[in-house]
Amino acid sequence: MPALSLLQITRHCDRLLRVPFFTDFDGAHNGLQVENDGRVTRLAAAVDASLATVRLAAAQKADLLVVHHGLFWSSRVPWTGVQRELIGALVHHNLAVYSAHLPLDAHPRLGNNVLLAAALGLRALRPFYREKGRAIGVQTRTAISRERLAARLAKATGATPVVLAGGPAVCRRIGVVTGGAGSGLRLAAAEGVDTFITGEGPHHTHALAAELGVNVFYGGHYATETFGVKALAAHLSRKFRVPWCFVDDPSGL
Repeated sequence: MPALSLLQITRHCDRLLRVPFFTDFDGAHNGLQVENDGRVTRLAAAVDASLATVRLAAAQKADLLVVHHGLFWSSRVPWTGVQRELIGALVHHNLAVYSAHLPLDAHPRLGNNVLLAAALGLRALRPFYREKGRAIGVQTRTAISRERLAARLAKATGATPVVLAGGPAVCRRIGVVTGGAGSGLRLAAAEGVDTFITGEGPHHTHALAAELGVNVFYGGHYATETFGVKALAAHLSRKFRVPWCFVDDPSGL
């Protein structure tokens, strides 16, 4: 199979995800984070860029790794120990890294939030939960029991959720923000939802959920954020006719 241009693929991703228009957290560095020799023959997708996923991608002969959580959330200096191994593995295996954090959360077709909501059978989605000046989540009105919604979430993610049953037994207004949005529970409640689905949150939200009268579903940070990178890699595979794979390194968190 002929090699494709790394620049061609990453420019397409930047346009598709509107990367230049997003303000993100410090360290996110959306876009191309590591170059290879400029050619792509196989894609790998992962939730996190780490030494483990780099090795898994290399074992699959990938030369572009597409991730949700990139390399630069914390300091990468000095280049010793694991940091040296990581950089060495990227160079040795000619592996480029492309990262999309909030742009992939918020995308209306390929985003983590819209895809998790779809997997839960939620429809008529509206914008929800502003982060860095932009709505990144989705919400809807429906009527589903707390137990049935928990079962759907477990099926969608493959992980049993933690349920803080602070709200009504029948969920009628549901908000979805994947990842670590539990710390924003007050913000979610202020938008009027009675049920908030996210990945993880701090301990104090157990009491806070009851105080606010909101059900909180913690489906796992990792488990709720596999959707976007898989969808993006599948899209790139169709558009550029390049094979792809998902490299799974679950954190259990």
